[in-house]
Amino acid sequence: MTLNLVKLCGGVDSIADLAHWQEIKCQRLIAEGKPPDLFHRTRMRPRREHELLEGGSLYWVIKRVIQVRQKIMDLREVQGEDGIRRCDIILEPELVQTRPQPRRPFQGWRYLAGEDTPGDIGPWSGDRDGIPEDMRAELIEMGLY
Repeated sequence: MTLNLVKLCGGVDSIADLAHWQEIKCQRLIAEGKPPDLFHRTRMRPRREHELLEGGSLYWVIKRVIQVRQKIMDLREVQGEDGIRRCDIILEPELVQTRPQPRRPFQGWRYLAGEDTPGDIGPWSGDRDGIPEDMRAELIEMGLY
């Protein structure tokens, strides 16, 4: 069974914000001469690594709603300048928009079993249809998008 992670996306108001932030992060890595691996650094390393790496995704909660996911490619241990070990969750760059699923606030990340995940809408490619994201979410909820 596929296992996923769910994580709050703090400071981000939309999928477009997340995409922009990740693009800037990759550009900065390239400027520093590092590989542009897209990652999210977390304090705790998931113990169920094997299950996550069998096709799992990181589901992002934006404005208290799961809206988008990215496939987890790898988990890498890193040690900060402070000597504390952390975990980089290496992500596939493609953002896949999901059906909205409300979530209460929580700290860190949580496991999300495959049967509890929202369905995919499809690859996110920006605001190509001119519909604001909040309106799109309402249309999806009504089954009209």
